[in-house]
Amino acid sequence: MGRGNLDLNVVQEILNKTKEEVENMHPVNILLAGKTGVGKSTLINNVFRERMAETGIGKPVTKHLRRIAKEGMPIVLYDTRGLELGHPIQTEVKKEIIEAIKKSQKEGSDKAIHLVYYCINAHSSRIEESEIAFMEELSGLLPVLVVLTQSIGQPANELKKYIENLNLPIVGVLTVMAEPYTITDELVLPQSGLKELIERTFAVLPEETKEAFNNAQQVDIARKAKASRSWATKYIATTFGVGFTPIPFSDATLLVPMQIGMLAHITAIFGISMDKAAITSVIGAVGGTGGATYLGRYIVSNLLKLIPGAGTIVGGVISGATAAVLTTALAMSYIEVLTVVAKGEKDGKYPDLSNIETLMREKMQERLKMGTKDQDVKEVLENLKKSNPLKKWLKK
Repeated sequence: MGRGNLDLNVVQEILNKTKEEVENMHPVNILLAGKTGVGKSTLINNVFRERMAETGIGKPVTKHLRRIAKEGMPIVLYDTRGLELGHPIQTEVKKEIIEAIKKSQKEGSDKAIHLVYYCINAHSSRIEESEIAFMEELSGLLPVLVVLTQSIGQPANELKKYIENLNLPIVGVLTVMAEPYTITDELVLPQSGLKELIERTFAVLPEETKEAFNNAQQVDIARKAKASRSWATKYIATTFGVGFTPIPFSDATLLVPMQIGMLAHITAIFGISMDKAAITSVIGAVGGTGGATYLGRYIVSNLLKLIPGAGTIVGGVISGATAAVLTTALAMSYIEVLTVVAKGEKDGKYPDLSNIETLMREKMQERLKMGTKDQDVKEVLENLKKSNPLKKWLKK
């Protein structure tokens, strides 16, 4: 059953729900401090998806502070300018920044700035007394991560050690090479330090902002996949444990609203630009049908054949276990596909739609054939066994 039979209203529903999920995330707000030319834009474009420094909308907050945001991304960046100027201007800039931070904190948690990336070019091999004093002042208001940009070799390590030995009230000093650095045609230094920056950022951000930061960052795709798997297994177990006693084959479409919400939430976690064409390809891979479903009776007539023992279920019903197999296979296959898509987007190579469809179909079939032997399904079923409504149906 191919894409010609797809109900595009369902595709749009997934897209709409994904948008809602992102809009409901608690936004994360980060201040980027440092002199002009230290590589703040390069850092932004490599840490956050969609080259935010180039494609985001910048609006002046003050004379020396610019707000960068982009629709569909639950993050706001504040970029400072003027710290490289003379002492009188530096004093003015620092005052504006401190006042902006304090004002944001009074405007509520959605507006509050949560963290400072203080960027210093590692080639400078030194840090000015005025910068030390400013970092100490900032640290009295927010966590401050010092990012040594364009970090190459021993000089960068020595500057890192020097700053650490100052015992400033900061949360860390990180050496970062945001983009590969070409020395010769034969010798190119790879990116470095970005994953450590992501890990340290997660460690200091308020808990309610971490989902938004995971959506916005593009460095650690594995972290997105892990968060998606953790959420999906708990969600499936909770949903089936509470509301899904065995259901008749003819009512298999009851599974679909939950599955639509599940796919939307996973897409929101990844934060990739899955448009209507891409969603259509994925859904087409698992068998789209007309009406209000994309699985429904197609599951019963086709996908159930791939689950060992499913055809012998007594009474013509789908048990909680079988429903868990089906929905877990859908979730985990989708996560694997989005992992591939996210890596492609990061490298500027969006996968061909036909490849997405083929990959989704292959992953789905693999997991369905594994049935309850699938490790993710086992985790779901273990949680299901603890749920009173399904205990009698899951006993061996």
